[in-house]
Amino acid sequence: MLTIREAHHEDAKGIAKVQVDSWRTAYPGLVPDRILISMSERRHQAEWANALDHPRSRHTALVATMEVNADSSGVLGFGSCGPARDGSLRHAGEIYTLYVLPQYQELGIGRALLNGLFDCLLERGMESAMVWVLADNPSRFFYETMGGRRVAERDESLWGTVLGEAAYGWPDLRTARA
Repeated sequence: MLTIREAHHEDAKGIAKVQVDSWRTAYPGLVPDRILISMSERRHQAEWANALDHPRSRHTALVATMEVNADSSGVLGFGSCGPARDGSLRHAGEIYTLYVLPQYQELGIGRALLNGLFDCLLERGMESAMVWVLADNPSRFFYETMGGRRVAERDESLWGTVLGEAAYGWPDLRTARA
């Protein structure tokens, strides 16, 4: 059974695996190969453990888990959200991350996580949200399917290269969530 819940310290290892596997599957040809090759589950686990141990005000991380056996659950996906970092787009909240293990995509897990993140933002008084994605990432269509509208574009200098990004926004999370 799929469960969406707030992430805890012990989820850091599973989150790191999802992040590395997702990036290496989704981003070849979009980000420099050296970035994908240098990704480390151990390093990402330490970063996520630290972030989960010292959460920032109004920031939330959720995990999608499924019982693997009677003794353990596996992290299949994760997402994080909080206040929008770009106030010029007039969206109160932002989805910072949303990843699902490649073998579990197209099963409704991303939808469940995004709806959970919308709920978290609404609980914190943020009634609109946006997400930045790589403009050439085929997964961007997921956000359109979820009712997001392309609201901005920008070029971002990352890792010594310029990447095109697109923002998708939801002006009213109450109706987006419905």
